[in-house]
Amino acid sequence: MRLIKQNIERKTGEGSAVLLPEEPEDLWHAYNLIRPNDLLRASAIRKVISESGSGSRSNERVHTTLTIRVTKLDFDPQAAQLHVSGRVAEENKHVKLGSFHTLDLELQRNFTLEKAEGWDSVALDTLKEAVNQDAKVQLWAVIMKEGLANICLVTDHQTILRQKIESNLPRKRAGSTEHEKQMQKFFQTTFDSLLRQLDLANPKPLLLASPAYTATHFQSFIKAQAASGTNKGLRELLPKITVAQSASGHLHSLNEVLSSPAVTAKLSDTKFARETQLVDHFFTLIRKADNRAWYGPRESEKAVEQGAVGKGGGVLLISNGLFRSQEIEVRKRWVKLVDEVKEQGGEVRVLSSMHESGRRLESLGGVAVICTWPIEDLDDGEVEEEDEVHENGEVDEAWHENGDGHGIEGRVEHVEDIDFA
Repeated sequence: MRLIKQNIERKTGEGSAVLLPEEPEDLWHAYNLIRPNDLLRASAIRKVISESGSGSRSNERVHTTLTIRVTKLDFDPQAAQLHVSGRVAEENKHVKLGSFHTLDLELQRNFTLEKAEGWDSVALDTLKEAVNQDAKVQLWAVIMKEGLANICLVTDHQTILRQKIESNLPRKRAGSTEHEKQMQKFFQTTFDSLLRQLDLANPKPLLLASPAYTATHFQSFIKAQAASGTNKGLRELLPKITVAQSASGHLHSLNEVLSSPAVTAKLSDTKFARETQLVDHFFTLIRKADNRAWYGPRESEKAVEQGAVGKGGGVLLISNGLFRSQEIEVRKRWVKLVDEVKEQGGEVRVLSSMHESGRRLESLGGVAVICTWPIEDLDDGEVEEEDEVHENGEVDEAWHENGDGHGIEGRVEHVEDIDFA
């Protein structure tokens, strides 16, 4: 995302920012920046019906610029499309004031955003992260088993399923080579699909994971293709391939793979690896009934009030969906919690539901804390539906409070100034 211009007042947070989405990941940032009641200005195409003096009507599609007061957002990560709906907030000769309209934010087209209640600390962090050119693709992953392959793009903020390959394979039979022939065809199809996704001019790490030896055999297939061809980029990709074991070939196994020591060692500098480690640590504390780990809005707020989520290992894990509530006071509640933890010297991680770590957090109500010391009975006096936490860290019939189940992850430091140039 490119910051074209900004006039945000440092003390009050008033002002606007003009942004240019340059790649699909930028639309995800825009989705997290724009909230209900914000003012959004962008280009639009409207169908205008004009009537002549004789009474005849004609339709014309005109390009115009509209400003709307946001009421609803719809983001499709697979298609990288962001639709923002709201009421027209400024006079326009083609559109009536107060009428509803949906703006489609597109790549390479500017939009201007003005925050309804000013740019709070979370919004400023999100803006700074959006214009950070280093936060790009981190790795590609293929989670597979015999006859099934899920090709995924993993960034700091999203895990996107780019393509799913399925193939019906015959059973292994003594004296028959049909199974092996079909496996080679399956590998070839997966390989061809993967090449269409990768940028071999600048290859990123590639993670192959499967039960048994399917991923290992696919790695050997890729090596054979590199040895027999003249594709220099493919040969440069080989040392960037990591093979790991997974419980299944389905997408949900990616979180388990990313948290494995072998993979974590290679990805330790990435933000999503840090989030995965923190969430795993949190669930480990839960399994051990360690009173340093608490989840839920009231429990988390009480822990922060007691100063237990500060220097020395305090961590606040929170879903970005909580900041997208329709109610301004609800959003302010969570911004206040984030600011308090930062002031105490604790670590803040705003997690994305598009990573498995964020989905696990949402099953706990969207907010959790790791305290620097054990705290007893934070939930005393509260009438809440109890969630059964299994030994594997999963939760039955989890409750949710505020938010729509979407998020963005990876910001720790507070923005001290807003000089983004």
